[in-house]
Amino acid sequence: MSDTLQRLAAAAELPRTQTAWRADPVSESQPIPLSDTPDVAILIPCFNEEVAIAKVVTDFRTALPHARIYVYDNNSTDRSALEARAAGATVRHEALQGKGHVVRRMFADIDAEAYILVDGDDTYEAEAAPAMVRLLFDRQLDMVSATRGGNRDDAYRPGHRFGNLLLSGIVRWVFGRGASDLLSGYRVFSRRFVKSFPALSAGFETETEFTVHALALNMPIREMLTTYRGRPEGSQSKLNTIRDGLRILHMIIVLVSQERALQSALLATGFLVGSGLALGTPVVTEFLRTGLVPRLPTALLSTALVLLGFLSLGCGLVLDAVSRGRKEMKRLAYLANPAPVKRG
Repeated sequence: MSDTLQRLAAAAELPRTQTAWRADPVSESQPIPLSDTPDVAILIPCFNEEVAIAKVVTDFRTALPHARIYVYDNNSTDRSALEARAAGATVRHEALQGKGHVVRRMFADIDAEAYILVDGDDTYEAEAAPAMVRLLFDRQLDMVSATRGGNRDDAYRPGHRFGNLLLSGIVRWVFGRGASDLLSGYRVFSRRFVKSFPALSAGFETETEFTVHALALNMPIREMLTTYRGRPEGSQSKLNTIRDGLRILHMIIVLVSQERALQSALLATGFLVGSGLALGTPVVTEFLRTGLVPRLPTALLSTALVLLGFLSLGCGLVLDAVSRGRKEMKRLAYLANPAPVKRG
């Protein structure tokens, strides 16, 4: 086993860049046999990817010859399932439409020591997978996320790029740290990440859930710079910039309100009490000077705002206790599974 891991280490050196870990582009082109390494499952969600899915399966089979490859067909209307099966993948089906539903089913069905989740559109490089797996086990991480680099505008549209930067910045501002590529569809997970992940979303916002789940539990995570390329001719993106961007933003707001309940309540309390005091101060000053309340509606409004502010604080304290209990349960589920074992 140590010989195999030494070969893996030699073929996937990971020099540190300023913002991410990256694999050596020359050595990662060499296939790395993993027969003596941990059990690895490659999970590929698929919806109408007839043009690309066979190449994705073949490329990952070449990069990780001993990994198990699963393609989960999500109601495709083309030959995606047939092409994936012909390429050697195990094909399963998920009837509920949406990437989040597929991820939930995958994580529930498959047992492995490491999981590679990648889109079936052939935009991510399979050659980086051995280095990402090695990084996960060598540093005993729970998630390695591929940061999309070296791409062209036709591969990574400006609207998607801007939205990704904006959403990534929001998460980083809230949690104090985050990912430079929040919406990456190419990740490697440990077993304890997968088996503690609640998977509540239905669509593309599941990628946001990955990062927030890791940050909320303070999991060790890293990024690796990889090449992102354009879709093959005849393949169409299922991502709608505006619609899915709003869904992802909504998911961030929901997750932040759940994971940072007290902080959210304090913001609301500050706004409501501040507004109430701003409106009520002139009324109180006038009352102290004359003994009269000439602006009764303003006085009532300011009183209501202050009361709502303190009500918000009380709700925040309750929700914070609930959130702490939920986090403890997720932490226990996380600890119930073994950590990635460093080999070699």
